[in-house]
Amino acid sequence: MTNALKRGAFVKTSALVLTASALLSSCGNDGNGYLTGVEGRQNWFQEDPYGMVYIPMGSFNMGPSDQDITYGVTSQSKTVSLPAYYMDQTEITNNEYRQFVNWVRDSIARRMLGEEFEDFIIETNEFDEDYPVPILNWDERLRYDDEEFREALDPMYLPENERFYGRKEFDTRKFLYEYWWIDYQAAARRGNRAQGLKDRSVFIKRETIPIYPDTLAWIHDFTYSYNEPLTNMYFWHPGYDDYPVVGVNWKQARSFCVWRTNLRNGYLFTEGSSYEQNYRLPTESEWEYAARGGLDLSPYPWGGPYIRNSVGCFLANFKPLRGNYIDDGGLTTLRADSYNPNQYGLYCMSGNVAEWTSNAFDESAYNFSHDNSPDYSYEAKADDPIALKRKVIRGGSWKDVSYYLQTGTRTYEYQDTAKCYIGFRCVISYIGRDKNDVAE
Repeated sequence: MTNALKRGAFVKTSALVLTASALLSSCGNDGNGYLTGVEGRQNWFQEDPYGMVYIPMGSFNMGPSDQDITYGVTSQSKTVSLPAYYMDQTEITNNEYRQFVNWVRDSIARRMLGEEFEDFIIETNEFDEDYPVPILNWDERLRYDDEEFREALDPMYLPENERFYGRKEFDTRKFLYEYWWIDYQAAARRGNRAQGLKDRSVFIKRETIPIYPDTLAWIHDFTYSYNEPLTNMYFWHPGYDDYPVVGVNWKQARSFCVWRTNLRNGYLFTEGSSYEQNYRLPTESEWEYAARGGLDLSPYPWGGPYIRNSVGCFLANFKPLRGNYIDDGGLTTLRADSYNPNQYGLYCMSGNVAEWTSNAFDESAYNFSHDNSPDYSYEAKADDPIALKRKVIRGGSWKDVSYYLQTGTRTYEYQDTAKCYIGFRCVISYIGRDKNDVAE
């Protein structure tokens, strides 16, 4: 074949390919050949989460607003920018955390009952072939007072030799919450990218966490102090329902956030709606920005350098003067909505109980973290040195002096430690640039 014939054959073949491609690309196109995006997508509106307040995006001066009295140099002034998010108006209360505890209790009971009463399990989801997860039927009512049920659930109760006055009570040590999370930090590392493309399951982690609060924290946190009444009653008695939950360590607080996310998104799934962002612990920059309430250089959430109002009343629950605990109106914790909220509508950002954040504690974190949504996190392993298990806590508590109430003061506690003066609240990222954006 001559070169001219070869060229003619090539041109004809190319024309046929182009024609076929054009026909294929036009099939099923409702946009008259224009790029229109996927049509028929669901309209979506960001609903204000119940019990949360909106924190607008913004920049602020993060760090100390007063003298560093400890000379620890654990924070320096730094301009930080953050996107919009929602934050719980109060610390998570006993009654809110009890909903989590009861859900875990009931899920264990339903799984156990499914072995004898098939109505309690719909099917088994083979999420993990080594650990199949039963799909529970939550429409079937539990009857803990039914003798037949109590017999089937007997392993959930304290053994006879551990019962006080013979009361048949739940063994809360068995309230274990199992969940999965994705280690995005590990997945994003350059050396792990290839592994993630082959099998991303290596970055999916499973946790099993005992979630019942450590009620003995009221006793073991203070030597020679009579706190038995709070150990006996604080978490379960109705009189303390609206008080902040304490005795919860960092991992328990994180597991609560995972459960809360699944609770909400599970409902949205049944409604055919799109999922929302995950509930989570705030980063320390998010916590500080929200605590300041838009008062950028003020050392306290209420503004100004003072801890009393104009008539001499204290503005938070802490350890005033030389230890006159009751002079601020409370001896230990108070209701989570005590005192006036800051300008964002947040209660007790200073005092009452200190609060867990999501961040690992490092004295020099301000020096190497980014100024756009700074976040320093580390997933500590069981055999890591204890210094790597430190998590940032903020806000100060009922037993702290006023220095720890300052919005810029940072300190830490170990992630596996539960204290009677540490609680937490959740945040959820806002989807979009800012709620107050208006199209021009």
